[in-house]
Amino acid sequence: MTNRTVTVWIVAIVSFVVLMFVTPSIPQDQEYHDFADQRQFFGMPNALNVISNVPFFIIGVIGLVLCYYKNFFKLSLQGELCGWTFFYIGVAAVGFGSSYYHLEPNDARLVWDRLPMTIAFTSIIAIFIIERIDERKGTYSIIPLLLVGAVSILYWRFFDDLRPYALVQFVPCIAIPLMAIMLPPMYTHSSYWLWAAGFYLLAKVEEAIDDTIYEWTNHIVSGHTLKHLCAAMVPVFLTLMLAKRDIVAERISLLQVWKISWTKYKRNGVVTENETITYSTVPVEESRE
Repeated sequence: MTNRTVTVWIVAIVSFVVLMFVTPSIPQDQEYHDFADQRQFFGMPNALNVISNVPFFIIGVIGLVLCYYKNFFKLSLQGELCGWTFFYIGVAAVGFGSSYYHLEPNDARLVWDRLPMTIAFTSIIAIFIIERIDERKGTYSIIPLLLVGAVSILYWRFFDDLRPYALVQFVPCIAIPLMAIMLPPMYTHSSYWLWAAGFYLLAKVEEAIDDTIYEWTNHIVSGHTLKHLCAAMVPVFLTLMLAKRDIVAERISLLQVWKISWTKYKRNGVVTENETITYSTVPVEESRE
């Protein structure tokens, strides 16, 4: 382990300890379980919130199969297969865990909703480290990151404090878009990461205004149901990215690509503005009658 790696770990641990000391605990709000749409269909409680989790299971299974089907995703780095396997296992498990929770929302069942999500979040961070920072370190980080996610759930469940889980959920939401923009990718179609992040952000907004959306749609669909559908678009976009991408000839970050494009745009704009138009005089012969 290099000095730089040790320094990063020390800074991360110290920052976490300080954060736990200076911030108050965040207990689970029991009103969280009171969703806007609680309608029953065919005897199934909270039916739309349950059924809307099916896409997670479908895309999770599809992604898991394609990971091992003749290397369909062209995974070329050590640890990539392991990282994406855990990601798709987490996605598929969300379909079961979240459905189980929404059948009878309570803290005990919420564990099985959140645990699969931490598997997906932490495996994505490991994948980014493998692809864009260091292949070996990223591979070795998969299991520790998964354990961090699991511990954050156990800490919440036993101490009724959501702070570690909040870090596990929201740090990737900030880190992944930043890494997608700042760090040079090994593969093409890197912009799909930003589409995935955008859909996840939209999902969180819909979750926050669950009741409002339910009122806006005249009780047709709630914000939480739409949240599930938008969140399911995250693995959809990542699966499309994996299916379409190739290894790049020259590794250039999205930020650099945008800078180059902006420079070309400004240059073309200047050339266009500085163009002068000249008119030539055309002699006109008078007609003779």
